[in-house]
Amino acid sequence: MADKDKDKDKGKGKEKEKPTGQDAEKYTQDGDIATWRRTRCFVLLMLFLGMANAYVMRTNMSVAIVAMVKRNTGEGEFDWSYKLQGYILSSFFYGYVITQIPFGFLIKYYGAKHFLGWGMMINSVAAFLVPISARAGGYIGLCCVRFIQGLGEGPIVPCSHALLAHWTPPAERSRAGAIVYAGAQFGTIISMPLSGLLAEHGFDGGWPSIFYVFGAVSTVWCIFFLWLVAENPEKSSRISAAERQYILDSIWKAQPEDAAGPMPYLKIIRAMPFYAILVAHAGQNYGYETLMTMLPTYMDTVLKVNIRENGFVSALPYVAMWLLAMVFGFVADCLIKRSFSVTITRKMMNSIGQYGPALALIAVSFVHHNLILTCGVFVLGLGLNGAIYSGFKINHLDISPRYAGLLIAITNCCANLVGLTAPMVAGHVIHNGPTVENWRIVFYISAGVFIFCATFYNIFATGKFLW
Repeated sequence: MADKDKDKDKGKGKEKEKPTGQDAEKYTQDGDIATWRRTRCFVLLMLFLGMANAYVMRTNMSVAIVAMVKRNTGEGEFDWSYKLQGYILSSFFYGYVITQIPFGFLIKYYGAKHFLGWGMMINSVAAFLVPISARAGGYIGLCCVRFIQGLGEGPIVPCSHALLAHWTPPAERSRAGAIVYAGAQFGTIISMPLSGLLAEHGFDGGWPSIFYVFGAVSTVWCIFFLWLVAENPEKSSRISAAERQYILDSIWKAQPEDAAGPMPYLKIIRAMPFYAILVAHAGQNYGYETLMTMLPTYMDTVLKVNIRENGFVSALPYVAMWLLAMVFGFVADCLIKRSFSVTITRKMMNSIGQYGPALALIAVSFVHHNLILTCGVFVLGLGLNGAIYSGFKINHLDISPRYAGLLIAITNCCANLVGLTAPMVAGHVIHNGPTVENWRIVFYISAGVFIFCATFYNIFATGKFLW
């Protein structure tokens, strides 16, 4: 009798090992969700932390430069104009953009894991050279090292998108994309206040400790990522057979039989839905980079917030964006499950994510006399901006999960070429004086870009599978 029971249990075990399609969906509803999702959640967690590390490396210079420059605080080591500071802040992005499309092609043939892990390792190690390069080579040496950091960080978005395409079932794309890309806000939240504290109380003169500390943390993440994360479910030794089979079924078997084949370059070039994503991505980067790189300077020059408080105050909008990004992700997936079309859901989320910040940017320059009100407007605007992760940002996976890494490499490259002009434009506008009137021009330009790009997306975007 005991043997029969054992055989029964074995049989049950086998049934649970290889469910497919609807059986796999039923398996998740039968109470074994923790086991079923364990590996997938770990991959999402590591990608989230990787995105956070990437944005720490990207944003810490925005706070550090306030402490580095005499013109900002009167106590810095360097005498650099606002225009020159704009070029320094942009130098990272020159390295970042030129690696996008090459990596987009390479990951199609060689996978994403190692490009992401080793690229971030270059970024992390280069962080230790930032203080040395600034002191020994001035702004030219600093720009060179930041350029190298940008090169190393280049794979982060196309590789993350490629890994999401392999690990995320269609029904969870909005949530998964929001969780991973919300790491950008989490990194900013960590970076700005801690950078402010390190700039004021850290070792080696304060601001250099920003790069030493975050460089060390990022290096540790790279080691664990390369060690523990697999390229896809088929190559993972930690995933259950049930989870592996469900992911493969839901992602690849849901596509048309003729989806596999040579890459449809001409179809992509001619497709307006692709350009809709590209334009929305470009508008997002311009507006976001304006805030990310220039907000600490605005807090310092207009609101007169000291360096330690500056980091905390500048981080508040990103807390809202981080939290609301995940809320919007869950809402988007719920709407799709309740028979809303993917196209309508993406456009709805994208409208919230880009029209909202545009209105906030228009309003913020009129409340400069009140720190609490200014922070409230920034918090609301960037909080709503979190909806873009359930809008255009995950749309590449809808139209082509097979080529999502390359598609986002192209849009991210173009978007960052546009985005890197943001701090330079802001630097030129406030060069003759960081007055409220000049800052108002900076914010109006960003708001106008948001509005145009969101409207273009709403006209031409789609959530249907194309290639």
